[in-house]
Amino acid sequence: MSKRKKRFWADEEKREICAQATTPGMSVAQVARRYAVNANLIFKWLKDPRFAPEAEGSVDDALFLPVEIEGDVVCNGISNHAPRSSPSAPLSASRVDITLSDGRRILVEGPTALTAVVSLVQGLAV
Repeated sequence: MSKRKKRFWADEEKREICAQATTPGMSVAQVARRYAVNANLIFKWLKDPRFAPEAEGSVDDALFLPVEIEGDVVCNGISNHAPRSSPSAPLSASRVDITLSDGRRILVEGPTALTAVVSLVQGLAV
């Protein structure tokens, strides 16, 4: 039998893993399998305030924007673009969570231009 080396996890890696484990719709077991780490270790990290994700706001603090898709959608590789509402600076968000009427869910994390999210939703509307 070969001896396994103890793996070292940097604090930033632990924070990232804990953030993924607390993402809605994601389980600790799924994240544990992704990183080949014991789920109990992730639970231990989640109890440590250094690694537990900070409360970035609750659902009560969420910002909901009305979304309307205008214009033609992509069909058979041909795209007609929807008219732009204003030439102002593009809107961006750090997290976008969309649940479509058919139950599919879109979660975009990280700085993202909202025009890119709208394009994604238009592509899914086909």
